[in-house]
Amino acid sequence: MMKILKCKAFKVCVIVCLSLCLLAAVGVLSINAYVMFSVDEMILTHEEAITISDIDCIVILGCRVYSDGTLSHMLHDRMTVGTDLYSGLAENGHRTKILVSGDHGTEEYNEVYSMKQFAIEQGIESSEIFMDHAGFSTYESIYRAKEIFGADKIIIVTQKYHLYRALYIAEALGIEAYGISADLRSYAGQLKYDAREILARNKDFFVTLFKPEPTYLGDEISLEGDGNVTND
Repeated sequence: MMKILKCKAFKVCVIVCLSLCLLAAVGVLSINAYVMFSVDEMILTHEEAITISDIDCIVILGCRVYSDGTLSHMLHDRMTVGTDLYSGLAENGHRTKILVSGDHGTEEYNEVYSMKQFAIEQGIESSEIFMDHAGFSTYESIYRAKEIFGADKIIIVTQKYHLYRALYIAEALGIEAYGISADLRSYAGQLKYDAREILARNKDFFVTLFKPEPTYLGDEISLEGDGNVTND
């Protein structure tokens, strides 16, 4: 009799655990879908993006830089698309600035310096390029774009899988944001990035409910001024 009761109790525990796991999975996937679908129409083509006026800045989100300063493939493509967008807006008579935001947490690792150098090599004046050295996460980059640089209307440049979360964060922080995809090639490990991004979207869904301050804030920097004030 005891064996039968233990067996039944075990089955009940298994069923409860499986049910909780299923509910958790449904919750995670539901939040992921909500984040993606809520901002999907804000993702534009290059041709659509260059018609938008009164953009405070193009926010190019950082990514891996190698020890010699070479941009990773993802970051190279973000910079290519971002600088092309800047030129396209200028050709249409829309003046804006570029804000490169990434990790410069140590003297040895500096994403934003390499990003700015790339933009300068494309013929963009240094004064038009601002660097956010404390963009340690997507949330912090977008938060600081608003609170430090005073950006209320932006175009975000990153790969599409990442763009949904960046746009969702911007909307939650009260920024009018559009996005343009920087997918210019296939990237190694993309399935891993896609899977990890599901969890990241869930995390930032909850983060934006509370809107914590980023690691660093600091003095305000006007995008109407000279981008060289953010140089090292």
